[in-house]
Amino acid sequence: MAILRSRDIREMDVEEIQKKLDELKAEYAKNISKSSAAGVYENPGKIKELKRTIARVLTIMNEKQKET
Repeated sequence: MAILRSRDIREMDVEEIQKKLDELKAEYAKNISKSSAAGVYENPGKIKELKRTIARVLTIMNEKQKET
């Protein structure tokens, strides 16, 4: 999954943002379960970036919902 920038997320509508959020959460869960099964983080930078992107998406989604 490519990194989503704030301006890219702001250009999407709420349905697209929700769909992207579901994809990010699924990828995050997959990476966490894979790393916990192995006992060693395979790529901690990817996990950190996924967490930040999820937070960014949630923040922008909340902003859009407050506008309406």
